[in-house]
Amino acid sequence: MKSSVLLIYTGGTIGMHTDPESGALVPFDFHAIYEEFPALRRLGANIEVLPFEPIDSSNASSELWVRLAEKIAENYDRFDGFVVLHGTDTMSYSASALSFMLHNLAKPVVFTGSQIPIGVLRTDGRENLITAIEIAATKDSKGRAAVPEVSLYFQNRLFRGNRTTKQSAEELSAFASNNYPPLAEVGVSIHYNEQFIHRPEKGAEFSVQTALERDVAVIKIFPGLTESILRAMLASGAKGVVLETYGAGNAPTKEWFIGALREAIERGVSVVNVTQCSNGEVNMDIYETGVALQKIGVISGRDMTTEAAVTKMMYVLAQTDSPEERAKLLKESICGEIGR
Repeated sequence: MKSSVLLIYTGGTIGMHTDPESGALVPFDFHAIYEEFPALRRLGANIEVLPFEPIDSSNASSELWVRLAEKIAENYDRFDGFVVLHGTDTMSYSASALSFMLHNLAKPVVFTGSQIPIGVLRTDGRENLITAIEIAATKDSKGRAAVPEVSLYFQNRLFRGNRTTKQSAEELSAFASNNYPPLAEVGVSIHYNEQFIHRPEKGAEFSVQTALERDVAVIKIFPGLTESILRAMLASGAKGVVLETYGAGNAPTKEWFIGALREAIERGVSVVNVTQCSNGEVNMDIYETGVALQKIGVISGRDMTTEAAVTKMMYVLAQTDSPEERAKLLKESICGEIGR
């Protein structure tokens, strides 16, 4: 029996092709996907298309994530897998958010897009699209989905969605997962790295949590940051803060800096510490600066990306008003966003 895949188009570069009359780039009608890419028929999958009103991914928001989660939930029993076409600029945020919102996922949700419009001759979108659909449709020898989690496929590699970040505006290999290995690598064949793929507990029921708290801020420290600016950012009404620090979680030890953060935490603001570095992790036990942050209640984000930390903060803040419970959830791995 053929696998069935729901293709959800949200917008992005991948959805553009050249109008034969004007020569201009115009939105592609994904309902005509078999006419444009007849090779898809050879995948042995039934594909249905659900187009959203296309948006530039710079306008992605929690409303988009909720709509995606709801549509996947509505169609969960009808399809074996899902592919989400999305602009690259915020794809890692959206993939991270969906990973927290979709509980006990037993089917693939594969995000993909392209750096070059799909209607351009040497587009990367064609291969990204076809392979993402193939991965979403693939089952193992036991009849289980090959990769039952929210993932991101780009340029021959499939990553856990909440481990990715966009690393290049120019290269076709636009995404990296610096702190977690690929879930699959694509060459002549697709090699699945089984030991890195998360599977739900047997018998666990799929569910969706769409509550998200939007009052979250990202504060990136830098040499020359002043007390007045830091206090203004902390007084912005944010209920959660992702603090991007140096190296292994280091930050200034000046009393005004520690004091401003302490006051925010005492007001009930949750603060998570992530590194500005492209790989590695926060370890707040090594240096005096990290220890000082830990003492006032700053939570170590360990090896989380900023994208995962922001969307996890939105998710956690909506689950409970208890600072202790929030801290507990932020510290633990919910869906593989933190290394064990």
